[in-house]
Amino acid sequence: MSSTKNYRGRLAPSPTGFLHMGHARTFWIAQERAREAGGHLVLRNDDLDAARYRMNFAEAMLEDMRWFGFRWAEGPDIGGPHAPYSQSQRRSIYRASLELLHAEGLIYPCSRSRRDVIEAAGAPHEGDEDDEPLFPASLRPDPMAPLPPLGEHISVNWRLRVPDGEEISFDDTRLGPQSAVAGRDFGDFPVWRRDDCPSYQLACAVDDALMGITEVVRGADLVRSTFRQILIYRALGMRIPEFHHCPLVTDEQGVRLAKRHDALSLRALRKRGLSPEAIRAQWGA
Repeated sequence: MSSTKNYRGRLAPSPTGFLHMGHARTFWIAQERAREAGGHLVLRNDDLDAARYRMNFAEAMLEDMRWFGFRWAEGPDIGGPHAPYSQSQRRSIYRASLELLHAEGLIYPCSRSRRDVIEAAGAPHEGDEDDEPLFPASLRPDPMAPLPPLGEHISVNWRLRVPDGEEISFDDTRLGPQSAVAGRDFGDFPVWRRDDCPSYQLACAVDDALMGITEVVRGADLVRSTFRQILIYRALGMRIPEFHHCPLVTDEQGVRLAKRHDALSLRALRKRGLSPEAIRAQWGA
């Protein structure tokens, strides 16, 4: 773990639904690690998903987190030296990073749909339905072809060209050594979407770096995203934090919890009379 004096952790919920037990356990682990290190905890509102974002979810998110016992030193409600803390207000920061990637020739425009990629020959799906399908090299443009300008408004995906065959690795503070081969285990991925919005991968990496996060605590389902984000950190010359990927909370059928599991949302559990202490006791926390 980072030195106690300099440790900076973060909570990064997305207001696209009510927070559930899985979020709570991961966030609680993040808070405990920050507390044990004597460091700071940052709350960031990851509200880039305009299609699913709703103001009432953002308000409920803050209320539920305070009720559960979360406390943060910086955030959208209290400010701090790295404001703004809502991603929807940081678009110019992401755009500047995109322009750096463009200037280095590390990205290219892609009009292929997700279905095009999945149906392309030799393009098996990577992991679960929320993950990126493996982008086949056959769909790439010639690396020597002139790179078109970004334009003021972006209407196609811009993908980062991964270094095919290179092993990307990191030491997870929970899982131990992790590695993946670029171009085999994950392919070229979007850093800017055709709806003129930064991708999760770009926004998350840029924010964690600029906010000085020293350890990213999140679910084990995001290990593959870590490999992609390492390439973004590297391309932008940013410091790579440590990573701690937590086990996922599942339902009775062993399916990972999602925001559609309303019965296990913090809001629903609260209405049923469960206290934060009773919920945490189920984890042995």
